[in-house]
Amino acid sequence: MNANNKKFGLGRGLEALLGDEDINLDLDSETADVSNLVENTVFKSEKNKVKITEIVPCSFQPRTEFDREALESLAQSIKEKGVLQPLLVRKKNDKYEIIAGERRWRAAQLAGLDEVPVIVKDLNDSETLEIALIENLQRENLSAIEEAEGLNRLMSEYAYTQEVIGKVIGKSRSYIANTLRLLGLPEEIKQLVKENKLSAGHARALIGCENAVELANKIVKEGLSVRETEALAADAKGINVKNIMPKQPKPVDRDLEKIMADLEEKLKLKVKINAGKKGKGSITLHYNTPAELSSLLDILEQR
Repeated sequence: MNANNKKFGLGRGLEALLGDEDINLDLDSETADVSNLVENTVFKSEKNKVKITEIVPCSFQPRTEFDREALESLAQSIKEKGVLQPLLVRKKNDKYEIIAGERRWRAAQLAGLDEVPVIVKDLNDSETLEIALIENLQRENLSAIEEAEGLNRLMSEYAYTQEVIGKVIGKSRSYIANTLRLLGLPEEIKQLVKENKLSAGHARALIGCENAVELANKIVKEGLSVRETEALAADAKGINVKNIMPKQPKPVDRDLEKIMADLEEKLKLKVKINAGKKGKGSITLHYNTPAELSSLLDILEQR
């Protein structure tokens, strides 16, 4: 897909890539959801079953880490209900390469299945990369670094703008800009984020620090909160912490800070926890678009 196609809306381009004439999309919409498009394709195309051993992972998969616990949970669901949504694949030599659905494929193996339902599409490398990236950015719980790498590939290889990407995946331009900034961090820190040892909030605070790797290791070792990390980074940059921190802040509950950071990382939403008396409290989730709310519901339904 070239840059000229973008201004006419992502829906047309992705519909052309998947090649189903009977898929109904709002062609005036720039926010056509590739996951919905894949699901529509599933129910309007003939389903085939392929042996798991004949399927290989996508070489363009942006995800490098798969949560074992989440896979086992999905595997249990597959044992009970089967694979409800076929994998999207393409023929590659004597195998089938996954375009969308690698988590289902991995979970199906854990569930002991011999074969899984698939939809076979005739796509070239360029088309496969584009669909795989967008599908993952919309549906998968990627780490902040994996997400940034995927966003960067869409911009550098397909001339997507931050505004268009934001509409496609339901994120604000500021969110995308802040996520892309993480790519400027040292490789050691990016790996810590991929391994969920550092949150995106921790990592962003370290941008611009000369001794960022040393600080990152200190944060991991001491279990510092994002707020404490910001103060540590400000000190390293020679910034007067009093000018950036609120006056007379309330005592920080490190456990709550960590829980909020973990929730924000997993849900991709701003989370606020208000601790009350006698162990009671409330959790507030902030979303900016219907797509973010839909993504949250998908995550909750998987639990």
